[in-house]
Amino acid sequence: MALNRHGDARRVIVLLDANALMMPAQFGVDIFAELTGLLGSCEPATFPCVRAELAGISRGKGKDAAAARVGIALADRCTTIGDPFPDLPVDEQIARYAEASGCPVLTNDRGLRTILVRLGVPVIVMRKQKKLEILRG
Repeated sequence: MALNRHGDARRVIVLLDANALMMPAQFGVDIFAELTGLLGSCEPATFPCVRAELAGISRGKGKDAAAARVGIALADRCTTIGDPFPDLPVDEQIARYAEASGCPVLTNDRGLRTILVRLGVPVIVMRKQKKLEILRG
């Protein structure tokens, strides 16, 4: 079990990438309720670089831009952890942090998911566009 930001094990930190924060708008799923149902007490967290990624997507047009705007609002419900490796790409920061901390990651990004599973990090993914499921690394 990963330690939360307070250094105790009462609440598991779950790291959310941009893809995860866009899921509610794209698929109508309440990721926070789903995470609680799956893990019990947990602390959703993200990085400033994820927020920046969402901001970039949100400046576009279409469904992804709209979903990114929703994702930015949802990121406000997450604990913000300072970018751990600011010189690295976002997915690599997520993978390195998750591997070092042991915290699960919520994502549907196939490339990131593959890396995380290879590293032995638990990955939470959406199945059938409505339920979250844990893939053990």
